[in-house]
Amino acid sequence: MEVREGLYYTKEHEWIKVEGSTGIVGITDYAQEELGDIAYIDLPETGKEVKKNEKICDIESVKAVSEIYSPVSGKIIEVNSELEDSPEKINESPYDTWIVKIEIRNEKEIENLMDKKKYEEYLNTL
Repeated sequence: MEVREGLYYTKEHEWIKVEGSTGIVGITDYAQEELGDIAYIDLPETGKEVKKNEKICDIESVKAVSEIYSPVSGKIIEVNSELEDSPEKINESPYDTWIVKIEIRNEKEIENLMDKKKYEEYLNTL
């Protein structure tokens, strides 16, 4: 199972890549493995305001429906519309397939997320 350097992670298995004031959000390799084959993702509207740990959208697999949560507070400025027709891209390459881009409102929230080492340690407790 892959965990990438340079990303921040949540206990709910979302990752965020910070580029300036934009956060690019997806789900981890662990999350996509647990879900199994992803069949559908209910993408949110652009412009939607979200708070840290608030549900962004649902993702459906052959096993279950799971919720995706926002790692930070901000405004959704872009959604990956390719996932409407090809949600399986998340299974194929979870760290290269983003779900939403968020304009980060409070950069201090990033300090509470896990880096690669802390996330790996967290995975070892599961």
